[in-house]
Amino acid sequence: MVKELRDRTGAGMMECKKALVETGGDTDAAIELLRKSGQAKADKKAARIAADGRVIVATDGPKAVIVEVNSETDFVAKDENFIAFAESVAATALGSQDDEVGDLMAQSGADGKVLEAARTELISKVGENISVRRFARIQAADHLGNYTHGARIGAVVSLSGGDADLARDIAMHVAASKPTCIDEAGVPRDTLETERRIFTEQARDSGKPPEIIEKMVTGRILKFLKEITLLGQPFVKDPDISVGKLLDASGAAVTEFLRYEVGEGIEKKEENFAEEVMAQIKQSG
Repeated sequence: MVKELRDRTGAGMMECKKALVETGGDTDAAIELLRKSGQAKADKKAARIAADGRVIVATDGPKAVIVEVNSETDFVAKDENFIAFAESVAATALGSQDDEVGDLMAQSGADGKVLEAARTELISKVGENISVRRFARIQAADHLGNYTHGARIGAVVSLSGGDADLARDIAMHVAASKPTCIDEAGVPRDTLETERRIFTEQARDSGKPPEIIEKMVTGRILKFLKEITLLGQPFVKDPDISVGKLLDASGAAVTEFLRYEVGEGIEKKEENFAEEVMAQIKQSG
């Protein structure tokens, strides 16, 4: 009975035995008890920072989805159960019309299990907080390119014109070079104004005449735009040519791109092992 309960729930042997004892050997009641216990554990772990994990890209013809699923450690991110869950989330997101994580998690995966229930069970199994952080879909204009660097960075590109190989090359470039937008038109005005203000203050410290300062600032703004825009960046496989010129030579254009990197923007708690040990010693004393 313990083995059957383990197979059906994935819970530990002692947890299964305890649940069966408490329910008088009623397997269904024991499953419900374990699920409730798992949810309680998941709630307790929810406050813990999950800044590791995986980025998954799933495709179906001209459409793709990119998903970030987080764990607390790289160790769990490599666990086969975690990987299977992340892939299930991506597959469900690809076939779903939902745009919010909460709505997506109410959907059932390919195995028929609701994703939120699967997440709770996974938390109980691996002992870490697990969260589905974000996802986004993209539809290809003509060609869809995608590239993942290990499990931590993923990129998807929609290309008008060109071919599949070029689309993949651009996706590889996006993954490696981290552009923030396609071209200058996509740069927020306040970002440009902030950079211009900083560059102007720096140039004034040089003591040069106003007309020279203006040229210096203009030059720095152009350099900044080349660094952050996809079309302005040197192509990662041939730095002598910009991505813009590469696309022009192929009669192609990027209509949209997505790039996810695990944990970006999440403040990960820095653990100090020595301090942790000393704190435990003080508590025990």
